[in-house]
Amino acid sequence: MKMRTASLIAVAALVTIAAPGCSIRRFAINKIGDALASGGSTYQSDDDIELVGGALPFGLKMIEGLLAEAPRHKGLLLAACQGFTGYAHVYVRREADRAAEEDLERAWRLRDRARRLYLRGHQYCLTGLEVSYAGLPTRITMEPAAADIVKKKDVPLLYWTAASLGLAISVSKDNAAMLARLPEVEALLDRALRLDESWQSGALHEFQVTFSASRPGQTDANRTETAYRRALDLSQGSSAGLFVSYAEAVPLARQDRAEFRALLEKALAVDPDRHKDSRLTNLVAQQRARWLLERIDDLILEAEKPATTKGENR
Repeated sequence: MKMRTASLIAVAALVTIAAPGCSIRRFAINKIGDALASGGSTYQSDDDIELVGGALPFGLKMIEGLLAEAPRHKGLLLAACQGFTGYAHVYVRREADRAAEEDLERAWRLRDRARRLYLRGHQYCLTGLEVSYAGLPTRITMEPAAADIVKKKDVPLLYWTAASLGLAISVSKDNAAMLARLPEVEALLDRALRLDESWQSGALHEFQVTFSASRPGQTDANRTETAYRRALDLSQGSSAGLFVSYAEAVPLARQDRAEFRALLEKALAVDPDRHKDSRLTNLVAQQRARWLLERIDDLILEAEKPATTKGENR
């Protein structure tokens, strides 16, 4: 955690306890919330995955404490949505994947917990949309195209609303009610892409690839490859997670061992220290790449073929 953010959280704790008047406390919390929200991710530059995993629950509960005092603070709502979604994906969902090799019951419990955390984050994002677009969360469930009223300034909120719900669906493949919400994810993501397709160096396109790898049903390989190529162009090859997601979405599905291996090796070749604002994300992706390479004989049964010469291996 950055020192500045740690100090803000400590101040927030003191404010919630010691501020004598409701209006004074609310004003202070709003200011702290603005500072936290404008500072971006507080963990992305860290190089210790486990340390961040231990710190995140405290930070998330503190944000929820601030939201109890300022429930319509959009910055805090976005931070809560992003935090719960990221924690569930990195520290719960992926632990479930590992557990599935030896203990299916534990893996099921972890996936259930991941789903609940994703949906907890999703609710914060929906509240954030409600703040600016009254009634929109309810309308989206009935008519996903209602997302078209969201403006460019709220692309981050669109992204995390789509990501939190999409990832919740990915661990709910036996839940018909959750599967029926796939059009919501697609509408939110499509709107964000139309507003600012280059946002965060191709993060929207990268999520298309990530979701393709984990969503129920057969992968649309052509659509996924198009998203991959665009994300690769925008990120200039700086995202290890993009290579991993594409490897799991397409080569794994078609049992192409050579391409699968080549993509994972490209993920491992990304230097996390060259991109400090995404260091942690790259380290997490590389951790998964190593795990997948260790299991390649279980994942892909066919003999290795020569690697393809498509754009992903340039």
